[in-house]
This record gives sequence, structure tokens and C-alpha cells, in this order.
Amino acid sequence: MKNNIKYIIAICAFALSSIFISCGDNHTEDDGHGHEKTSEEHSEDDGHGHEKTSEKHTEDDGHGHESESEEEHHNEEEGVHLTKEQIETIGLEFGEFSSIKVNDYIKTTGTLGLPPNAYASVSAKSAGIINGTKKFVEGNYIKKGELIAYVENPDFIVKQQEYLESKAQLKLKQLDLARQQSLVDANAGVSKNLQNTEAEVAILEAKSVGLSKQLSYLGISSTNLTPNTISQRIAILAPMNGYISNINIHNGMYAQPTVSLMEIISSEHLHLELDVFEKDIKGLKIGQKISYTIPALGNTVYNGEISVIGKEFDNKTKTVRVHGHLEGDKPLFLKDLFINAKIWLTDNTTTAVPEKAIIKDGENSFIYVAKKENEAEETEFTTIRVIPGATNNGFTAIKILEEIPDGMQIITKGAYYVFAQSKAGELEHDH
Repeated sequence: MKNNIKYIIAICAFALSSIFISCGDNHTEDDGHGHEKTSEEHSEDDGHGHEKTSEKHTEDDGHGHESESEEEHHNEEEGVHLTKEQIETIGLEFGEFSSIKVNDYIKTTGTLGLPPNAYASVSAKSAGIINGTKKFVEGNYIKKGELIAYVENPDFIVKQQEYLESKAQLKLKQLDLARQQSLVDANAGVSKNLQNTEAEVAILEAKSVGLSKQLSYLGISSTNLTPNTISQRIAILAPMNGYISNINIHNGMYAQPTVSLMEIISSEHLHLELDVFEKDIKGLKIGQKISYTIPALGNTVYNGEISVIGKEFDNKTKTVRVHGHLEGDKPLFLKDLFINAKIWLTDNTTTAVPEKAIIKDGENSFIYVAKKENEAEETEFTTIRVIPGATNNGFTAIKILEEIPDGMQIITKGAYYVFAQSKAGELEHDH
């Protein structure tokens, strides 16, 4: 029984000592929160013995070294490392910065348009019956002067007769005038008769000229007109080159000058109609080059040039209308098609890199650089922050935001692979 009591007392004493030791450990943990408590606890520990103090310092030193090791390891993994085999396999290419001409431009939209003089309405110059109509349909291309149809009217015969009669009368009167002039010169004639004959000649000349112009308006040449060439029909000819947009003509119909028989649109007058926003107006000049694409026709790039800058500002759209001539290869004639355009403003020499060398990650843009000559088994790639500018012919102008160490080259091809490797490394490290 006594032995049992002693055993119980021993267990209680061990438990109490454990509680005190635990309280001492809690004070040690508070050491990291302030120097004042650390000083007090060191004094208390010194009272207990140097052995415990030494153990505490040993534990603290261990934690400190472990933290420094982790930081160093982290710093080592900040860059992307690739082996020579990886570089060769993915086909990474290195290069230098380029100094090239990269133009600034304004992005805008618009349509293919036509001026008023690009349209022509075809009608008969005099009333009559349509005959001899040629086979045309909408969309056909027609050349200036090409025969469309004939219009017939007996009045055409009368006009030609009147002209030939006036011409014959004029010739007779001119002979009479010459005779009267000879008589007067020989003092054998009467001046009044000469004057009358001169007046008659003048009247016939005016009549003849008038009838000739009437025939010319109808398309009949009076120069070679003879009684044998008199015709009751006149030709309807295309007034310009272009595409037929509307046609309303057939044999047997009665045509009048006020009725349109056909409409022609000239592709030669096709031009750009662009709407430029208010903020971009100040940079516009006549003669600036334009490049444009027509989404409906694919990705083909066409060229043009500013010809007219509008003087009226549209308050609704906050734009100014800009017209441009077409240059080089022209699109198929398709009026009112939507276009995307760039108006090139300047021609500057600036630092640029291949477009594919720039990596965009959210709002940030950067390039990768590495040592030019590296004999190590692995090559480290470092990011350099940049601000990209205009792109032209596959090169993008950049503003470099960080100093680039000496002896570095940029990745000109395969940058996105390196970027992917860096992302994969981040995920592995987080895990």
C-alpha cells in the first residue's frame, strides 16, 4: 500500500514538472515578438543553467539558416533555365535589336464609295421606238461608245432633209452673193441687192449650223451626210466605261428622253470614304498613305492615298469624313463594302524587335534576353519590360523600361515557349 502511494506521488510530481517546463517553452516562443522579453527570459534561463540556453540558441540558429537556404533556392528559380538540347529542339533563335522605320498610324473604318460623277443614266436623246437591243444584263462591264440599242423615229429623216436643203440653199446664195459683189465692184450692180443677198446668206448659214448641231446631238454626223445616207434611226451609246447596275430596255418599247433605259457605274471613280475621330484629326495631311482591308473579301491588303479631308464635323459620330484615292491593285467593284483602314502618319527610325519576340502577360509586355555566348549546360533567360508601339512589316517598335546587361541577346523566335516554361515552373514551385 505504501509503495502504491509513493508511485502516485511520483507521477503527480512528474506531471507538475511537465507543466512548468511547458510554461517555460511558451515564454521562449514569445521571444521572437520583442527584445524586452528576450532579455528577461535569457536571465531566467541563465538561472536554470547554461545547458538550456545553449539549446535554445541552437534551435534559433537552425531556423535562421533554413530560411536563408529557402530564399537562395527561390532566387535561383526566378529565371527560366533551358538546356542546350531544349534550345535546339524547340528552335530558339537569338538576335539583336533593330533600327528600322516603323510608321505611326491611325486606325479607322469606312466604306468604298463613289462620287456623283461616277454614275451615268442612259436614255434616248429623242423619242422613238427601241430596236436592235444588244444583250446586256446587270453586272456586265460596258465600254464608252459601245452600242446599246437603236431608237427609230421618222422625225430623224426630216431633220436630215432640212439640213441637206439648207446646205444646198446656202451654196446657191453664196454664188449669188459673189455675183452681186462683182456687179457692185464694176459699178453695174445695186448695193441694196448685194445687202439683201448678204442677209440671206447669213440666215442660211445660221440655219445650216443649227441643224448640224441638232444632228450631232442625236449622234448623226453632218459632215458626210448625203441623200443616200439618210437614216430613220440613231444609236444609243454607252457614255462611259463601267458596270451596268440597272437595265430597263427592250425591243419595241417607246423611249422618251426623260426615261432611264440603263444605269452605269464607273469603277474608275471608286474611292475610300473614311470616318476619322476628333482626337486624330490633327495628324491628317493630304497625300498620306492608306492601307486597308475588306473583311468580306478576305485579308488582302490594298493601298490608297488621302485626296480630300472634309471640312464638316459630324457631332453625332464625332468624326470627319476623309476621302482617299485607290492605288495599285484595286478590289473588285463592290460599292458600300465595309473596310478597316490605317492612315500612316509618320516615318520614323526607331528601336524595334520582331513582333513574335514580345510577350504580353495581362497589362505587361516584355522580351526575353540571354547571354550571347554561353558554354554552360543550361542557359538562363531574363525578362526585360517594354512598351510596344506601332507594328510594320513584322517588326514592332518598343520602349525599353529596364537596363539590359552587357553581352545579352534577345529571343527573336520561340519566346512564347520560354514563357510557357516559366509558367510551368511557377505552378510546380507553388505546389
